Amino acid sequence: MEHSIDRTNGGFYGKIDNNNTVIEEAPKGSVLNSRILWTFSAAYHHYKNPSYLQTATRAFEYISNHFIDPVFSGVYWSVDAFGNPLDTKKKVYALAFALYGMSQYYLASGNGNALQTAITLYSAIEEHSHDKTRGGYMEAFGREWNEQQDLRLSEKDFNEKKTMNTHLHVLEAYANLYKVWPDAKLKDHITDLLQLFTKYFIDVKSGHLILFFNEDWHPKHSLVSYGHDIEAAWLLQEAAEIIDEGDLVEEVKHLSKKLAIAAARGLDTDGGLWYERDIASNHLIKDKHWWPQAEAMVGFYNVWVNTGELSYLQKSMDSWAFIQEYILDKKKGEWYWGIQEDYSIMPGEDKAGLWKCPYHNGRACLELMKRIQSNITATP
Repeated sequence: MEHSIDRTNGGFYGKIDNNNTVIEEAPKGSVLNSRILWTFSAAYHHYKNPSYLQTATRAFEYISNHFIDPVFSGVYWSVDAFGNPLDTKKKVYALAFALYGMSQYYLASGNGNALQTAITLYSAIEEHSHDKTRGGYMEAFGREWNEQQDLRLSEKDFNEKKTMNTHLHVLEAYANLYKVWPDAKLKDHITDLLQLFTKYFIDVKSGHLILFFNEDWHPKHSLVSYGHDIEAAWLLQEAAEIIDEGDLVEEVKHLSKKLAIAAARGLDTDGGLWYERDIASNHLIKDKHWWPQAEAMVGFYNVWVNTGELSYLQKSMDSWAFIQEYILDKKKGEWYWGIQEDYSIMPGEDKAGLWKCPYHNGRACLELMKRIQSNITATP
């Protein structure tokens, strides 16, 4: 609220560096704005602070006026600093986050246009991305929903037609929409997504998530993402609980522990979670990014609630201690992008940008407050 609001061109600035310097000419991303929308809507829902709702409304209006494609539906990946369409690809990951934010804003504000936008985005995903023959969702399209050669979310990703990451966040978005729009067909799609995770995405032997597939569900590449393992460990269970499928909830609770065991292989002795490992070459990327630490707090805490095994509570607490020691910027606020193996701050990264904003960290803190309070209430 202090640094990111663009009072000249509307919405929020597209980039803020580690020194809180605004890069005014930076492009503005749909994922950034959708995550701001979700975070401030969720924060208002919890605290009832009017300034949080005001900030969420700013994000809602900017997305509605600049990111929603008025001709072909969906959302643009990015606009320029003035709000003009820039990258007009339809990346399903971005549609999912816009849907996620819109449904949360409706929950906070009761704005019917937000709910209708969420439903329209859901319909666009189902119409254009859903693979009705093989199951699952295709990764990306051109503005007019035409096929594209480059399907990647970012340069570091592999160019594959189906990814775990997009499916996880479609599931997250659909589950959030179901809270406010309990449509029977939507429930079926959530159930199908959960079954895709049990069938394809979770490796039976290792417990790690398989990240990339071709359209026929043949696994590609051998990368392990510890942060996604532990994020999925609680998001899958949350989705099953939202649609209130008892047998599926119990199955997913078992898988949550399996994913947490796999994620714990990436824990360092300082409580931090390493970023990624290539299993084929056994190469470990020895950085500790902000978002896996946030997800570790929630994921390990969730498994402790499920099992009562104190080692998982300790892992959650160790994650929080690591964040406070190394990731939180105690002088200028927010969290750093991450640290390197020698504990130096990762250079050239953002406080806010196309990917980073107070979403993973804000959500983790809100989730833990809710879960801790629930445990206190439930304890005699």
